[in-house]
Amino acid sequence: MNAAASQLWQAIQQHAMNLNSCTVDQLNLIDGATSEQFIQLEQKLGVTLPEPMKQLYSVHDGQEETMEVQVLLRNLTFLSVEQMMETWQFLQEEFDPDGWEPEAGKGVKPFLWNRRWIPLATNGAGDYVCIDTDPADDGVHGQVLYFWHDWENRTVEAVDIFQFIELCLQEED
Repeated sequence: MNAAASQLWQAIQQHAMNLNSCTVDQLNLIDGATSEQFIQLEQKLGVTLPEPMKQLYSVHDGQEETMEVQVLLRNLTFLSVEQMMETWQFLQEEFDPDGWEPEAGKGVKPFLWNRRWIPLATNGAGDYVCIDTDPADDGVHGQVLYFWHDWENRTVEAVDIFQFIELCLQEED
């Protein structure tokens, strides 16, 4: 298990418990994902998972989906590997960008939805933090971006999931 990923999860848990005035059990964290789950995710999505994502999800496989799930960072809950596959499938089938023009920032290909984006976390309102496994030439495999369901803007938030979490933790102190 990766020490940096374990330390990040400890910081996330402490932050979320303070934010939500709850116990660690109320965060509904799932035990770490397995190698088999990572392989299944890669095969279904046709991507290669970035190592930082695997490290993070080896510690905890996101959160159980319940009516009372607590946010971890910003207004976000983390999807499990299974939920990632279900959400990805939903977005493949249902997202209709008819009439929209993408606004892609540096490092992001000009798509409203890219089948090689991995939905990692959600605000529960149809918006997702995604891992980009198909960046533009000036981007980085594994960079983090937001997919807004009702806004065309797609920009890089961080170079990887570790940096994204660190940024979230710093801004909320």
